[in-house]
Amino acid sequence: MFNQALAFILQNVTNLFLIALLLRVYMQWMRVPFQNPFAQFVVKLTDFVVRPLRRVIPGLFGLDMATLLLAVVLQFLLTLSLYALQGFPFAVAGTGVLVGFLLLAVIGLLMLVCYVLMGLVIVTAVLSIVNPFSPFMVIFDSLTAPLLRPFRRIVPLIGNVDLSPMIFLLLCQFVITFPLAWLGMWARNML
Repeated sequence: MFNQALAFILQNVTNLFLIALLLRVYMQWMRVPFQNPFAQFVVKLTDFVVRPLRRVIPGLFGLDMATLLLAVVLQFLLTLSLYALQGFPFAVAGTGVLVGFLLLAVIGLLMLVCYVLMGLVIVTAVLSIVNPFSPFMVIFDSLTAPLLRPFRRIVPLIGNVDLSPMIFLLLCQFVITFPLAWLGMWARNML
């Protein structure tokens, strides 16, 4: 019971910080203006770890590699910790299982990326209905417009209703349910 509670707290706290790291990378990649309160919150939340890492790990192709590497390492440590709390026999398994755990960590991070993008699309859709003139709408729209643009080209407006967010959400759910889940099962078989 104690291990389950500890795993719950560890997973949720780590995932919240991972979401902030992923949002930081995505906002930098999309060149979102950082004068917005939401962007400033994400930067201030992650700056204490990212700033020292940037001195050691340079960016690559416009991507913040220090933040990405930190997210992968944090997800890897979370995966190891959760399996340790479940009683995984690390001493018997040896170091060969670390590749499987690394693959599980990358898959978990990719799933979290899908969930973050889905959350951004949902927040943008709700905000566009409730308060389209909100100061947050600028940042959320700039984050989701590149994601929804291909779907908007294919699917026309139906009665002035944009169905592209729904199609994007279905596609993300498909990616989580089938390819990523299959890769996760394959990685767990490596353990």
